[in-house]
Amino acid sequence: MKTALKRILLGGLVALGMAALASANPAIEGRWRLDTAASTALDGWQKMDLAIDLDGSKVAIAYTMQWRRTVHEATNVFDTSTAVEMKDFFRVEQRHMAVYPAKHGVTKAVAKWIDDDKTLLTEALTPVEVSQGDVIMRITTEYRVSELGDKLTVIELHSSRNRPLVYVFNKVTEEAAK
Repeated sequence: MKTALKRILLGGLVALGMAALASANPAIEGRWRLDTAASTALDGWQKMDLAIDLDGSKVAIAYTMQWRRTVHEATNVFDTSTAVEMKDFFRVEQRHMAVYPAKHGVTKAVAKWIDDDKTLLTEALTPVEVSQGDVIMRITTEYRVSELGDKLTVIELHSSRNRPLVYVFNKVTEEAAK
């Protein structure tokens, strides 16, 4: 009797786990290009692309930033099933704010799907250096895909500022990405 109950419970847990992994919004996957006219100013950068990849509960967000000939690439990998720690957490720098990544800092981050699995919500606690010393900055970010799947709105709120940063991206077709 105990063995049958264990099998039923284990089967239920596996089914729940598979449902949670499958609940990610597949429309979010792919390459997205910043619409600068519809977005918060990108101080110090001229272009920004995001490439979002889903692999089970893992969500990789790759940034390609460009200023003239300078190109910077970085990737943050979140996991919707557990908290993660990142040594090289990337955030878009707003240079005039004088908030810099702390040396040897480790960012703690969580991610989850909200709004009936249409929106990815991430929260990162990242050490930063300000004029008063090192502090932890909380960055809460929502990644929302439009109904048609052709626009991605990224809303980023920092504990260090009162106004959110809003970035609007257009989906990049395979031909345009080449």
